[in-house]
Amino acid sequence: MAEAVGPRASRQPFLERVGTAVARYRELSLFIVMLILGAIVAFQAPQFISASNLTQVSTLAAIIAIAAAGQALVIITRNIDLSIESTIGLVAFVVADMLAKEVLDVPAAMTAGVGLGLLLGMGNGVLVAVFRIPAIVATLGTLSIYRGLAFLMAGGRQVTLTQLPDGYTDAARATFLGFPVFVLVAVAIIVTIGLAMRRTRIGRQVYAVGSNPEAATILGIRTGLVVFMAFAAAGLLAGVAGVMWGMYFGTINATAATGSVLQVVAACVVGGVAIFGGAGTVAGAGLGALFLGFIQNALIILRLSQFWLEAIFGGVILLAVAADGIILRRLRRSKSNRRV
Repeated sequence: MAEAVGPRASRQPFLERVGTAVARYRELSLFIVMLILGAIVAFQAPQFISASNLTQVSTLAAIIAIAAAGQALVIITRNIDLSIESTIGLVAFVVADMLAKEVLDVPAAMTAGVGLGLLLGMGNGVLVAVFRIPAIVATLGTLSIYRGLAFLMAGGRQVTLTQLPDGYTDAARATFLGFPVFVLVAVAIIVTIGLAMRRTRIGRQVYAVGSNPEAATILGIRTGLVVFMAFAAAGLLAGVAGVMWGMYFGTINATAATGSVLQVVAACVVGGVAIFGGAGTVAGAGLGALFLGFIQNALIILRLSQFWLEAIFGGVILLAVAADGIILRRLRRSKSNRRV
């Protein structure tokens, strides 16, 4: 009996260590992979690592990273927000339209845009937390509704760069101490949320709800309120991303940010946010956005078909979800065997 049990007992801790290491060092592993891929691409196309190219790529990735940070909060609670791209697009157009019509000045219009994002996120939260509509169904509906509102407001027109106040888009190209301003904003937001998730009560409750909603309810956590707040935060961050989107591109129409939800979700899962909920970090989601941004740029520089871009986004989602599922099953099996 001792010989039969010995190998199994020795293998169980190893599986747990592997699973724990992957979960703990997911961000570091992704960063190392990004460096290796960057070196390979730079060998083929040296302009890939030029200062101007890295600035451009990281600036756009910063916008996606902010949206991904909000999406990460929702996914950690075992939900998903498919409407996030419509929120970004609607906010971008509304802010640009108000500035073009001189309804508000720049600070007020930007504040209104962020507030609109918060309101749209709260709408999603009510549908999911109060009316108990599955998140994928609720946000698929609001994805179309919010996009429809953008088309209704646009009426077939677009806001061009020449209609915006002078210098409005300068921040998208500005740097501070050599770093793009948008990147610094994204880092500040991600660090703030990351600290809140680890060191505040509500942050720990978000993880608890995602890990086991029933147990969280038994412990007295108001799961509905936590889910509502996650969606509201995601909407607010999508509002911030929408304002930055308008500043980055200048010319905005009703289709702004179309298709970006795939990149946002892919950034989360490739960055270690478990699609099953209860695990992951906003820092990982931000790093995932940067990783996918560099892949997109590499494909353009290497003149490869954009088909591969969509295929890569979908592929990394499938691979990350499959990997998380395998690791989760092995950890559960290992713990079960240890009890026996």
